[in-house]
Amino acid sequence: MTQGFDLEKLLMDVFAPQPGEKVLVMSDLPHGEWADNEKWADRREMAKEWHSAFQQLGKKLGFTVHPLLTYPATGAHSAPLPEEGEMNGQRVCLEDILSDTDIVVALTEYSATAPLIDFGRKFPKLRSASMPGVMRSMEKTALAADYSEVARKSHILADKLDQAVGAKVEFSTGHRMYFDLRNRKAEADDGQLHADKTGIRLINLPSGEACIAPYEGELEGQPSRTEGTLPVMYDDELVLFKVKENRIVEVVGEGPQAAQKRDYFAVDEARRNIAELGLGCNDKAVISGAILEDEKVLGLHWAYGRSDHIGGTVGVADFSDPSHVVHYDIIYPKGGRIEVASLVLEYEDGTSEEIIRDGQYVIF
Repeated sequence: MTQGFDLEKLLMDVFAPQPGEKVLVMSDLPHGEWADNEKWADRREMAKEWHSAFQQLGKKLGFTVHPLLTYPATGAHSAPLPEEGEMNGQRVCLEDILSDTDIVVALTEYSATAPLIDFGRKFPKLRSASMPGVMRSMEKTALAADYSEVARKSHILADKLDQAVGAKVEFSTGHRMYFDLRNRKAEADDGQLHADKTGIRLINLPSGEACIAPYEGELEGQPSRTEGTLPVMYDDELVLFKVKENRIVEVVGEGPQAAQKRDYFAVDEARRNIAELGLGCNDKAVISGAILEDEKVLGLHWAYGRSDHIGGTVGVADFSDPSHVVHYDIIYPKGGRIEVASLVLEYEDGTSEEIIRDGQYVIF
């Protein structure tokens, strides 16, 4: 644990555990082709520290903590969790344990966000914090944020996304993109996971974003209007994703990254889905190389792949194989290789509002 980091205060501020509740901390394990690495190994140590901190807090407040749960890594973000895991050397059914849990915290290599949302729908009392790729360095950055301010900003942004019917984006490269936001509800990842939380009872931690799944054209006679070009830098290679009716229809570029992405999307058509428009609002977050923190940096991001966990329609069943399931974010931070020159939200009454200009919010 980083010196000076008050984990107990964070647990109280974020979760506010109640007497009689049950807490579960879980982590995933390397196996087979999913080789271990230094950050992953340290993350498992963090899981032990968080488990111990919950145990100490539980003695004070009167809640109980399950033994630490581990399970074999899925190998893909938001892929379905395995049926079984291990607690105290014994095989256990994940669903049985989660049905007997109020608070679950997942410090994992591969995101458990979508399946935990699914479990939350099945077990309404369950509230979940998903922490894929969390690193100890975040105890000095995004985890150390003022979470009352994070909550305030995330709800302002979510309210604006909720009211919008579309978003016009111009990038510093000159490329333009339109996101169709009709027929959708935005969510605030506000860092608050108390027992009275409504809506989706899951947060990513560190927190600090508002997000919405663009309209995917599922209503008869109403095709999606999401269309344009999304520019992405991979090292020194510019790759362009051409989008029509909310799907990546072409990958433009002559280099190896573009070729790799063409092959990647050819494997499974569901990966082509534009799954999210997100707005980060944690002013302590920095670009760390971990999506968990990167997407909380001030500014815009979007994602492709699975969307049903945030209000869209594309889920596990839409992929040709569960191993293909993905929800992957692309970030555009201030000072990055590509910035957002302008983000304008369009409202149903015909008015519009610029939210971002030259990579920075203009509403805070």
